[in-house]
Amino acid sequence: MDAVAHAPRPAFRVRLSSWTCSFRYPNLISGFQPTLHVPPVSTVLGLLNAAAGRYLPHEHLEIGYVFDFAGQAVDVETIWMVAGAERKGVMVATNKVKSNPVRREFLCDGRLTLYLFDEKLANCFRQPAYQLLLGRSGDLATVDEIRAVTLHPVVGKARLRGQLVPLQPHFLPGQIQALPQYFTDTLPRQNLGTQAYSVLSPRGAMVEAAVPAWYDAEAREAAAAHRQAVVGSRTEAADIFLHDLRFSPAYATAG
Repeated sequence: MDAVAHAPRPAFRVRLSSWTCSFRYPNLISGFQPTLHVPPVSTVLGLLNAAAGRYLPHEHLEIGYVFDFAGQAVDVETIWMVAGAERKGVMVATNKVKSNPVRREFLCDGRLTLYLFDEKLANCFRQPAYQLLLGRSGDLATVDEIRAVTLHPVVGKARLRGQLVPLQPHFLPGQIQALPQYFTDTLPRQNLGTQAYSVLSPRGAMVEAAVPAWYDAEAREAAAAHRQAVVGSRTEAADIFLHDLRFSPAYATAG
């Protein structure tokens, strides 16, 4: 079945870049730490919170994003683990410290393109309230562009890469990972939902599938111009899968 057709939609394209990025596997906490090739939805929603300067409840949010990177490497770092002890009913740190060297993957020259439909949310990136990170505290990101664009429906099969797509009901080829969608702003944080996703790596081939998707005509034209200008270029703008997110207002404690 072909992707469902809709009328063109106005959107806001926000492009960010970072020298380094890392998106750890949520279930691996020791030993070698690999990185996902695409940021989880929860990471992207954390970016929105950082830009806005507050927790956003997102009772309903439509968002699309495409990620790419230039290279991948492995670093060796030392994690210092401080033992704790209970004193007067309170857990406090002790002077017992143990080092734990680990090998950690990271991505180089990351580029994240967001597609938002709320102008106020897009404008938060003009003067972000907090640092924008594509991973850990050292993975600082820069806002390169905020632009109004028009998204057009894909007719026929979509061509996807550098994105997460829910495993069900699409069952696309790619690495399958169960990833959190969002968290509460309580302490301790609560996971608001884990979903299985197909991780479509930007280093892999385009995945063609009958998935409802949209395309950015400007991005397509820029990719075509690059192919004409650069001999051997295979630059291609991926179509965009839109995540339709809904979180219970019972967990929303927006400030």
